[in-house]
Amino acid sequence: MFIYDKQKELEKIEACIAEGEYKDSWDSLARHKTPQWFQDAKFGIFIHWGVYSVPAFGNEWYSRNMYIQGSPEFEHHVKTYGEHRKFGYKDFIPMFTAEKFDAAEWISLFKRAGAKYIVPVAEHHDGFQMYDSALSEWNAAKMGPRRNVLGELGEQAKKEGLVNGASTHRIEHWFFMGHGKEFESDITDAEEPGDFYWPAMPERGHHDLFSEPAPSKEFLEDWMIRTCELIDRYRVKELYFDWWIQHAGAKPYLKKIAAYYYNRALEWGEEVMIAYKHDAFMFGTAVVDIERGQFAEVKPFAWQTDTAIAKNSWCYTKNNDFKKAKDLLCDLVDIVSKNGCLLLNVGPKADGTISAEDTAVLEEMGEWLAVNGEAIYGTRTWRIASEGPTAVEEGQFTDGKDKVFTKEDFRFTVKGENLYATCLNYPAGGKVLIRALGEQDASHLPKFHGIIDKVSVLGFDEEPEWERRAEGLAVKTEKVASEKPVVFRVTLR
Repeated sequence: MFIYDKQKELEKIEACIAEGEYKDSWDSLARHKTPQWFQDAKFGIFIHWGVYSVPAFGNEWYSRNMYIQGSPEFEHHVKTYGEHRKFGYKDFIPMFTAEKFDAAEWISLFKRAGAKYIVPVAEHHDGFQMYDSALSEWNAAKMGPRRNVLGELGEQAKKEGLVNGASTHRIEHWFFMGHGKEFESDITDAEEPGDFYWPAMPERGHHDLFSEPAPSKEFLEDWMIRTCELIDRYRVKELYFDWWIQHAGAKPYLKKIAAYYYNRALEWGEEVMIAYKHDAFMFGTAVVDIERGQFAEVKPFAWQTDTAIAKNSWCYTKNNDFKKAKDLLCDLVDIVSKNGCLLLNVGPKADGTISAEDTAVLEEMGEWLAVNGEAIYGTRTWRIASEGPTAVEEGQFTDGKDKVFTKEDFRFTVKGENLYATCLNYPAGGKVLIRALGEQDASHLPKFHGIIDKVSVLGFDEEPEWERRAEGLAVKTEKVASEKPVVFRVTLR
């Protein structure tokens, strides 16, 4: 049974909506504005850390896949830990001791990386809360690490000037453990609300918007109450949802959560946002997020990409395939030029340390941003976002393919009197042509017809030679060399 007064919690939510400015309708929620802090931040850190970090096998879906008979995770589990009825997913919790977890060290690393906000996973599909909760005993403050992980990270982030957020994947728990009921396992008897594995329903097309059995009223109310507790206890500024909020049955509750969140933010005097996928929210009521992908063209609205340093998993595994800092920086520059923000995931180990590979990538990105950040933070889109021959594939789950940029691939941002033109692959010869900045007379409008006073290159002492021609702004350097993007600051009169 539930360990809280459910009716009291529901009444609190309804009262907040009834008395607040925002109501649970798309018309009302459309009045909400995207926060200024988000439009300026450009770069945040996602954190997938939980019980699944203990087996560190396959990916963060281990809790589901270990119960799918014949899967690699199932076979690995039996071989390594024994039969599921004797050693189930819950038995990893005492092994999740996180003895080396230090929130200050993590936040220090993220700040050195140049991140401006953090979004730790508060509760993944497995149903284990990474925060102190009054609604469930199955949380990191009461067992496993016996630490309020989300709370500690949020407090430390605020101390260091980073914005705190959180993601909740609780709604996917409806079906996530369901395969454990298909054979004799420790999930077989998970029938009561409040049980760790409850409700463990059959999985019937988890991307189907009308899949059956649909989430029950009992489950959806519990999900809404959990989400509102997360909002109230931790006052997160970004609330990130995974995909299954798009299910038809979730919509009435989703609108109530949004109205509650936006009303509470008004009470706090804070700017907040919700990140969503797959048109789960009416456009304009929250922030569009693209998982492991991006838009091909500039957008008139702020949006977010979430991806991971590891190509194959969101959590730490022993076989993670890590991306290169150079490639991630090119993605960051491309995303920002198109009015987006990059939320980059790290997957810490079960003991609370962050892998050497993740750390090295973050440190490299931070070194670049320390020099070139003025072309990223607080910038806005220019009249065009990009030029060059390399096409960026649009859509989710497209980031597994490495992009090969050329010396002709530029991305543009603006701030104050400066236009920033970033070359994604600077040539050894030091000669580039920025076609969008070519000299044009009034008859060629709306092409760029401004006055350029100065061209400089960020991070290098050399003053580049430059000449404006009809075909483009020709820039030449002698000593500039970098495998990472090179930024030209173009000062306009």
